[in-house]
Amino acid sequence: MSSLSAFDRYGKLWLMAILVGSAAAFTAGVLIKDARQRVELARDLTGGDPSKAPVTFRRYGCAGCHTIPGIAGADGKVAAPLSNIRQRVYIAGIVDNNADNLVRWIVSPQAVIPNTAMPATGITQQEARDLAAYLYAH
Repeated sequence: MSSLSAFDRYGKLWLMAILVGSAAAFTAGVLIKDARQRVELARDLTGGDPSKAPVTFRRYGCAGCHTIPGIAGADGKVAAPLSNIRQRVYIAGIVDNNADNLVRWIVSPQAVIPNTAMPATGITQQEARDLAAYLYAH
C-alpha cells in the first residue's frame, strides 16, 4: 500500500513533468520547422515569392494604410492590419480566403467589392502573388 501511495504522489508528478517537458521541446521544434513549411506552402499556394514582397509593399504604398508584420515602417491605421491572413476565413470580410481570391483582391479590389476604399494600384498579377505568398507565410 505504501509503494502504491508513493507512486501516486511521485510517479504522477514525474510523468507529468516528462509530458510537459516533451511538449515544450516538441513545440520549439515545430515552430522552427513551421516557419519554413509556411513559406514553402505559401509559395506552392500562390505561385509567388515572399522574399520579393517587402519591396513591392513599399513601391505600391501598402504600408501607408496597413500594418504589415515584418515590414519596417508598415504601421498604417487606415485599413485592416495584414497579420495572420492565413488564419482568416474571409478576405475583406466577404470573400473566401484562398490564394486566387487574395490575388484577385490585391490586383482589382473594386471587382470584388465595388465601393471599397482600397484603391486599384496597378499592381501586376505576379506582384500580387508575391504579396499573397508573404501574407500567407507570416
